[in-house]
Amino acid sequence: MSTPVAFAREEWFLVVTVATCAVFLGMHDTLLAGLESRSWLIVVFIWLFVVILGSALAVLRHAERLARYLGEPIGTLVLTIAVTSIEIMSISAVMLHGANNPTLARDTLFSVTMIVLNGMVGLSLLWGGWKHREQAYNLQGANAYLGLIIPLGVLGLVLPRFTHVAEGAPLPLAHQMFLVVVMLTLYATFLGLQAKRLKGYFTTDASTARHGDPEKRARHGPVASAVLLIAYMIPVVFLVDQLAIPVDYVVETLNAPAAMGGLAMAILVALPEGMGAIRAASRNDLQRAVNIFLGSVLSTIGLTIPGILLIGQMTHHPVILGLEHTDLILFVLTLVLSLLTFSSARTHLLQGAVHLTVFVCFVYFLFSP
Repeated sequence: MSTPVAFAREEWFLVVTVATCAVFLGMHDTLLAGLESRSWLIVVFIWLFVVILGSALAVLRHAERLARYLGEPIGTLVLTIAVTSIEIMSISAVMLHGANNPTLARDTLFSVTMIVLNGMVGLSLLWGGWKHREQAYNLQGANAYLGLIIPLGVLGLVLPRFTHVAEGAPLPLAHQMFLVVVMLTLYATFLGLQAKRLKGYFTTDASTARHGDPEKRARHGPVASAVLLIAYMIPVVFLVDQLAIPVDYVVETLNAPAAMGGLAMAILVALPEGMGAIRAASRNDLQRAVNIFLGSVLSTIGLTIPGILLIGQMTHHPVILGLEHTDLILFVLTLVLSLLTFSSARTHLLQGAVHLTVFVCFVYFLFSP
């Protein structure tokens, strides 16, 4: 049990988060009225982005502590659901502000997939391979994840591009509800099997032993971690709503590429989990990194798409899902490459280099379509 001083020293960022909420609540019009000044626009964006990111990292920290109490794979599920909630709130906030941006959700989901499956996975495999030569994980678990990521990714982000719907138009209501039901049903089935029958697919002897490592035990009890997790998430609901205003201003007024809004949201939601997974790979706990990476992408596709479609219907905001042009090719390439990477029970440095190369291509074509 930590002392009050140690507790205050560890959770000081909660004060920063609450103070930021109070400032924007009391001075909303004043702070967001001068966005035509580029320097003030940058200050406001960075201020909100850093505070939201810090809160998301705190959510990750307390979710990881809960994970050590709950064990795998339930702990990773808590982490995934917490971060997915932030993702849905972030996309919804930007989607519901300013002029309608029907491709924002699609661009964010695509960016998250590319950042995680290429940027984060590539960096983890490259760094882990450099330190440990080869790293092992449970192949059955990775195959179970990819067995859902690939079909759900194609159904959600590829197939809508080839339906008999006018180009640039959202799917009909019946199509959207069909996707919602299919994705939620498959994801719920996966969770049930992951928590019970297939639990052993998502652990290894090494990763299980690490959870009992004394140096990694949480300072707080599980109840305190759960309360703090919620305490950090509540301000995020308000702050992402404020962040949506400068993001919309950049896209609509400064004529930045529409995908830039999606990229900003993707970095915000992918970075907290990615940092935890990279640390896990660095300490040769690749199983946990695989659970986080693939679980994050699966929840992004299997939970965020239904959530955004339902919110779009309730708020009468159209949502366009089908990827186009280079984005479509890069997405399919990423799915195939991930299948090849996780077809062997051991990974190495070269696989990380290939994933990072595809990520560099994604960044290049984002600015030079």
